[in-house]
Order: sequence, then structure tokens, then C-alpha cells
Amino acid sequence: MDFSLSEEQTMLRDSVEKFVRENGGVERHRQVSKSAQGFDPEYWQQFADLGWLAMPFSEALGGFGGGAVDLMVMSEEMGKGLLREPFLTTAVTCGGFLQVAGSSAQQDRYVGDIITGQSQWAFAFAEETGGYEMHRISTRASVVKGGYMLSGSKLAVLNGHCADYFIVTAATTDGVSLFIVDAHQEGVTREPFSAVDGSRGAHVHFTHVELGTGQLLGKQGLGETYIESVLQKTIVAMGGEALGSMQVLLDATVEYTKTREQFGQPIGKFQALQHRMADMFLKVEETRSLLLHAAILVDEGSDQAEKACAALKVKLAEAGRSISQEAIQLHGGIGMTDELNVGHHFKRLLLLAMLYGDEQYHLEKYCDLSA
Repeated sequence: MDFSLSEEQTMLRDSVEKFVRENGGVERHRQVSKSAQGFDPEYWQQFADLGWLAMPFSEALGGFGGGAVDLMVMSEEMGKGLLREPFLTTAVTCGGFLQVAGSSAQQDRYVGDIITGQSQWAFAFAEETGGYEMHRISTRASVVKGGYMLSGSKLAVLNGHCADYFIVTAATTDGVSLFIVDAHQEGVTREPFSAVDGSRGAHVHFTHVELGTGQLLGKQGLGETYIESVLQKTIVAMGGEALGSMQVLLDATVEYTKTREQFGQPIGKFQALQHRMADMFLKVEETRSLLLHAAILVDEGSDQAEKACAALKVKLAEAGRSISQEAIQLHGGIGMTDELNVGHHFKRLLLLAMLYGDEQYHLEKYCDLSA
């Protein structure tokens, strides 16, 4: 099997790499992390102008028909540059829901604004007692005359602080359903918060929010089916971003050990440290292999894709933690300073490891799917 990138994928990678080289990096990350939004709106518009926001959407919807492998390629370069624009939440996750579950009317109304950078979205699913199980929710959408009445609260909604729209999970009479909620509707309130890596989000409360029937996304009760489908591509994109951070940590550590001297020579010449960096390299390549495997299965629509994504998420958490710890230790005290990129990549990997299920959750899921 040929694992090389196509000409189009190579051009896509080069486009993102060039943008990151010119606009990314730790200094820019430190600046936007201090802003109220946590990202740069001008960069977000450049994402749209470069066609990146159109990549996940089908050509029929005005996009480029990019698959999981394309998202992997883009996200790896974004991860290297610590880009914090809400590409994952808006274009990949919520855009994915609009593709797989949205009606023609919903797609016509919302997709164009995502592609042009005019709207941002957030997926509101987590609750105080639900863990990572999407069906364990107390937020409820009750049927009323003319539609639904939505009540409940969602925790730690990434990009929820400034999203124009939410896709919300809610319990209905026949299971979990998805709803499109305008962030400015009456009854919607937000409590902004900052995540460990400086990303912004909000705890969002829905108090007797009136929804029309046109705000139901897909069929009632099929929310978990849509979620599983969309999260596969989302996990691949997360894996690409994590791989980019891991590669930066490895490269930075190797370079640092070439210049940091002890006992009259660079510490990189000590065999014990060489072995530790070799282990870091192996974990990067293991992650790369699992990521590509998962991306290919997702694009093929394989029934093994869910299992492959669970394995990827386990490796992402384990390798990210190990590589980050080694990078910090081999850099010494400077490793966690705000001026160096090492600590920032570590924090991002911590967030990615927890998002949509931590290591233990996906390990148990993998075992269940293997039984």
C-alpha cells in the first residue's frame, strides 16, 4: 500500500506549513492566549481565505471534499505552530454534524457562513455527572407546541465563549438528540473559562430555551449515531495536532542537548540521554503509524474505524504525556518557562488527551470493541 501523500495533500501541507512558519510560534501563542477571545480573528479570516475552512465539506456544499487524511495533514502542521483558531470545533466537529445530519435547509443556511469565516460554532455535550458517556445527560428537550423546550447546563464548552451557534446534546423521549441553538437566543447564558493550555471556552446554561422544529439536527433519538460518526474524523484531526506537538518537542529536545554542556561536552553525547531521546522518537513514530491507520479506515468507512480511533486516542494520551515529560526533564528548569515552546505544547497535549474521552475511557472502549 502506498502511504505517500498525493500532490494535492502535499500542496495543502506546504500551505499550512508556510502559514505556521510566518505566523505561528510561541511568541504569537503567548500574545493570543492573553486576549479575551484566545485566538486571532484576522488569522481566522485568513483560514477562510486560504480555503482551509472549506476543506472538510463536500463539493456539493461548496467545500473541497477533504477526508480524514487531509485533516490529518493540516492538523499536524497547525499543531506544530500552536495555532489556536477554532478550526477543530467549528469546521471539523460542528461542520461534520451539519454534513451527516443536517437537512438541506440547515446546510444552505449555515455551511456557507462557516466556509467564509463568518460564523463560529461549539459542541456542547459535557455535563457535571455524565463523564464521557454521551447518553448520561440531564439536559432535556421536551416537546411543546411548535417545537421543543431546552433546559440544562453544559460544562467546558470549547470555543463556547464566542461561538455564534451551539450544537447541543439533549435527552428526548427516544434517546439523545442534537439541536442547533443560536448563542444569542433568550435563555442562553455563558460563564467564560480558560483551559489548561490557554484555550477559551464557557460553561453554558440553557434555561427554558424555545426551539423550533427546524433546530432539531437530524432525526430525533439518533444523536449518538451522529456523534460516533463525526468524532472519528475529529479524533483523527486531534491526533494530527498532537503529532505536530510531539514532533516539535522531540526536535527541540534534540537541538537543546546539542548545545547544553555539562562536564565539558554537550549533554546529547551522553548515552543515557540518547536512549531517552530514542524512546521519544519511537513514541512519535508509533503515534504517526496509528494516526495514519485510523485516518485511512475512517476515509474507507470501515467498521474497524471506531476501534482504530480508540487505539489512537490511547496512544495520543500515553505518548503525549511521556514525550512531554522527557522534553521538560531534558531541558531542565527552562523547560516550563513561558518563553519556551516546550511547556505550551505539553499543556496542549494535556487538553487533547482529555477531550472526547481520556486514556482510560478509550482503553476500555478498545477492549469492548475487541471482545
